[in-house]
This record gives sequence, C-alpha cells and structure tokens, in this order.
Amino acid sequence: MFDFLEGYNLLGAFWVTVQLTVYSAIGSLICGTLLAAMRVSPVPLMRGFGTAYVNIVRNIPLTVIIVFTSLGLFQTLNVTLGADDFKTINFRLAVLGLIAYTSAFVCEALRSGINTVAIGQVEAARAIGLPFTQTLRLIVLPQAFRSVVGPLTNVLIALTKNTTVAAAIGVAEAALLMREMIENEAQLILISALFAFGFICLTLPTGLVLGWVSKKVAVKR
Repeated sequence: MFDFLEGYNLLGAFWVTVQLTVYSAIGSLICGTLLAAMRVSPVPLMRGFGTAYVNIVRNIPLTVIIVFTSLGLFQTLNVTLGADDFKTINFRLAVLGLIAYTSAFVCEALRSGINTVAIGQVEAARAIGLPFTQTLRLIVLPQAFRSVVGPLTNVLIALTKNTTVAAAIGVAEAALLMREMIENEAQLILISALFAFGFICLTLPTGLVLGWVSKKVAVKR
C-alpha cells in the first residue's frame, strides 16, 4: 500500500520542517519580545517603530515575505547570511522570513499579557526608583509570559503550518516533498492524508503539552 514511498525521504522532509519551526520560534520569541517592549516604551520613536512594524508586517502575506527574502535579499542584494551553498542559503532565508512575520504576532500576544499586569505594581516599581528596563524585565514580563502561554501556543502551531510556505523558495521541507510526490505518483488522497497526519503529529502534542503548562503557570488573580 505504501510502496510508493520508496525513494522519498519522508522523515528527512519533516525533520527540515521541525528545524524551520524551532529556529523560527526561538528567533520570533526574541524579536517579538523586543517589539513588545518597544510598543510599551516611554520613548515615542520606539513606540512608533513597534506599532508600524506590527501593523505593516501582519498585513503582508507570508508568501510575499518569503519570496522577497530570496528574490530581494539573495538574488538582488546578494545577502547569503554566511552560507555558501544554495540549499543552506534558502533555508536560512526562510527562517529569516518566518521570524520577521511571526514576531509581529508574538509581539501582540505578549502585549496583551503586559496589559494584564496590575498598574499598581508598575507604579510601585517606579516609586522605589526602578527604571523602565528593570521594571519590564523583573516585574512585567515574567507575569506577562505566564499569562500568554496559551496564545503563544497558538502562534507556535500556526508557525509550524506556515513552514510549508518555505517550499516557495525551494526549501526541502514536507510541503515541497508532498508536491513532488503528487506530481510523480497516482496516490493523491493517500499522500495528502499521510502528510496531514504528519503535521497532526507535530502540532497536536505541542498544543496538549503547552496547554498543560499554561494551566500550571497561570497567574492566580
């Protein structure tokens, strides 16, 4: 029944998907946190930049961003991100595009968590002389992260599925292999079901585990 799988590196394709997800998730969490800090910053220029970035990037299709990293950054500006071979360059460009896109959603999820922190705690921190950066790092962000594990889980699951867009620039992840198999094999339904099951295996445990974590670390009010 599954004889058509011979000659295809199915596990390797999903491993590339996992790598895209992990690297992009780490980068998005860092950049999204910085953007959230900018959006609540007392400096108008930083607030303006954070707001403009989020509003612009969230309204650009991910495919446009991913294709731009290849056509705009690599082929036009010769940005290689320190890689030598075409395969590695495309992989790193895809990670960069996913980070740029997902960071905006991480920022908004985290900002909603920041808004749940009692204003009295921030005022108390200012009263004892803590600057904005220490107030954010020691008081606001720890509570904000605890309250947005659920929303961040949804962003991570969406990111896992969004990695399929990397196929647009030739990254050898699951969606690219699926397209190749559909073109070569007369097993459309079976192939589609197989890859759908693969993505369920990636996203369902993530949702269950992080959902449990969300309940454990939730701020009791």
